[in-house]
Amino acid sequence: MRYLLTNEQMRKADEFAMQNTPALLLMERAGKALAEKIRRLNVKGNVLCVCGGGNNGGDGFVCARYLLELGFPISVFCNAKKFSQETEINKRKYLKTGGKIVEELPNLNVDLLVDCLLGTGFKGELKEESKRIIEKINLLKAQGAYVLSADVPSGLGDNGLSKVSVLANETLCVGQEKLALRLLDGLDCSGKVSTMDIGIDVLEIEKKNYVTAIEKQDVKERLPKRKRNSHKGSFGKVAVVGGSLKYTGAPYLSALSALRSGVGYTALFVPNGIAEYYILKAPEILLERLNGGGSIEFNEKDFEKMLDYGAVCFGMGLGESEDVCKGVEYLLENYTGKLVLDADGLNSLAKFGSTKCFLNKKCEVLVTPHVKEFSRLTSLSVEEILNDCVAQAKTFAKEKNVTLLLKGASTIITDGNKTILNLAGCSAQAKGGTGDVLAGVIGGLCAQGLSIFDAGACGSYLVGISAEIASQELSCYSALPSDFIQNIGKAFKYINE
Repeated sequence: MRYLLTNEQMRKADEFAMQNTPALLLMERAGKALAEKIRRLNVKGNVLCVCGGGNNGGDGFVCARYLLELGFPISVFCNAKKFSQETEINKRKYLKTGGKIVEELPNLNVDLLVDCLLGTGFKGELKEESKRIIEKINLLKAQGAYVLSADVPSGLGDNGLSKVSVLANETLCVGQEKLALRLLDGLDCSGKVSTMDIGIDVLEIEKKNYVTAIEKQDVKERLPKRKRNSHKGSFGKVAVVGGSLKYTGAPYLSALSALRSGVGYTALFVPNGIAEYYILKAPEILLERLNGGGSIEFNEKDFEKMLDYGAVCFGMGLGESEDVCKGVEYLLENYTGKLVLDADGLNSLAKFGSTKCFLNKKCEVLVTPHVKEFSRLTSLSVEEILNDCVAQAKTFAKEKNVTLLLKGASTIITDGNKTILNLAGCSAQAKGGTGDVLAGVIGGLCAQGLSIFDAGACGSYLVGISAEIASQELSCYSALPSDFIQNIGKAFKYINE
């Protein structure tokens, strides 16, 4: 796991570090690390450093001074009128070394641009002048300049949203990686992300509050171990409940994904009216018929069969109805295993029931909405959710006593206390059916004994890697969710290397 800090968490870490290390020395280290990074990039042409008046700009002035001493053709653009104390000192040092400050951005002939305009102190709306500068930086990038942002791309908000921001080729974080780079617009603004160690450590007392990014080793340590002396009962049973006349494919994708996750026994529960569709589709899947023609009609006897399974995935392609909502409520009241609620299970609960039923559940629950489904569950607008998606996810999970997996380009998994981001994956996953694959993998891992939180985190990572592998062969345009399923095995091999 690696830590992803908010701007406020980074400010606290800065303040703690400055109890033992002067701010001026920390700025010196940051600027020197930036210059060293640029030296390693082996730039042959002109370097332009764009500095603001805050501490981010101070890092830029230190960087420019070191580059000047190394013989780089460097100039600084800065039109700020006010400077922080440390930035003013380093601006003067740069000028004393023979450096030049220009007050207009050049139109051409910039090979590398260092973005030190705005740092983590930026809040609210951009001023028009800052917008103009950022747009000019992006124009220079379009003309061929390599853009390196210091700490965060200028204009990117703490929530990962931006109306106008620098589109960096690379971002070098000061001290610790910033959460904003891994959310929403930050994913496209930040480019390649790395960190520079300047002596600002994470705070032990704050660690429990940090978001972490799950990595390959974390998944490897959590995957169920497979003994040679085992049988199908050793690896659990999962029930996949879904399907309707309109959405026949969704539960099949989930069931097949569950099988590929390593579970010993997979049963597919579908309405009787569409059951013929699945006969011999995958001979490893047990078929169970539910009351109903083209969609399920709630029947307690049908649902009693699900109670013997270690994990139940519910909702994929069921359609929205009161009967589906009754099914959700029945499982919450009677089931004692691990319940993965997806898609129409959530939509039906939002439309015909209430999330209050989570408070009286007997089972562990993972809900897996995308943002629009989460909006229906919470009655919050999509905009309200995106403005602070991590906080909104944590609040819901804590209040409803569930684990929440909020799907997106970076997926958030939280139980209200600990929060993990999955960053594996690619744009090929932006297709119908991906969520069905994810639900099946998570259900399969739950049945094999993983906690519902770990199953959500590891399942999300596995599907992300599977999508990346499929896309290497087929491209992000053409790789399909069914291709991800075919590559789950390769994802396991990659993780266990």
